[in-house]
Amino acid sequence: MVVVMDLSAGEEQVDAVQRRLEENGFEIHCIRGVKRLVIGAVGDRQIISSLGLETIPGVMKVIPIMKPYKLVSREIREEGSVVRVKNALIGGSNLVSIAGPCAVENPEQMHSAAQAVSRAGATILRGGAFKPRTSPYSFQGLELEGLKMLAEAAEAANLASVTEVIDQASLEMSLEYVDMVQVGARNMQNYQLLRLVGRCGRPVLLKRGFSATIEEWLMAAEYIVSEGNENVVLCERGIRTFENATRNTLDLSAIPVVKSLAHLPVIVDPSHATGDRRLVTPMARAAVAAGADGLLIEVHPDPKRALCDGPQSLDPDEYAALMEELRLIAAAMGRAA
Repeated sequence: MVVVMDLSAGEEQVDAVQRRLEENGFEIHCIRGVKRLVIGAVGDRQIISSLGLETIPGVMKVIPIMKPYKLVSREIREEGSVVRVKNALIGGSNLVSIAGPCAVENPEQMHSAAQAVSRAGATILRGGAFKPRTSPYSFQGLELEGLKMLAEAAEAANLASVTEVIDQASLEMSLEYVDMVQVGARNMQNYQLLRLVGRCGRPVLLKRGFSATIEEWLMAAEYIVSEGNENVVLCERGIRTFENATRNTLDLSAIPVVKSLAHLPVIVDPSHATGDRRLVTPMARAAVAAGADGLLIEVHPDPKRALCDGPQSLDPDEYAALMEELRLIAAAMGRAA
């Protein structure tokens, strides 16, 4: 449920509500929005009416939340969340671009990619140091050395950084080097990992699973937020359907649907969704027009020589051209890119 406090409520009144809830076994999350202060409470719905919360001074109203995802719901926060990753803001009127190669390969590749995407307007550098692949014989990533290369390249280009984590060991290593951690599609329902990143103290980029419904995706986000980490960004990256003309089917309808249900920012990965660099630009345009808060795009200095996902990677010139187009679309949508 949500306990909506009067904006004039003092700390003593807020504390009184929190004590009443905690004494009855509720888990508390205090959220200060622009228009109201709310106390999110997760616990036994059957005893809500017996708590007498409406009689406590400063309480405006008590609203039961019927959706299974409580803390990410629009019912608990009317306005959309804005997540800060170093100097980058995701959400609100901002349109963020996260770009870089699928996998970290060597220092020269990373520095070249970082400088190129920074010049074009990206604010966050992506690069995979841990690469969960379908085949055990495919390139699996440089791990610790890759993290160091990613961090050095991002710092030199004045960019924030993000990388995918796959387990506790990779998470602990990554926290030393990156500003944001990513939970990939394969791990969207790895609940132990979700709990770990919920306690990691870094913003989290949560990709939608191959076959996940929107509710399952939001429930995965709920795991992270329930551990105290409200800085979650959702990433639509295509779902698996019967269609085989593209790598996945990009579900652009998920953007407005999720935004109507949850307050978390939503970005789109047209690279993994399509698997074809020729389709990245038109799908990126469409994602911005549909209301996405940003894009996650694979950019490689030389896609033909990429160790991972070269066919879906843009080269620096293609990425720069795309960013110019997106600025026009963003302006028409009332956003800044």
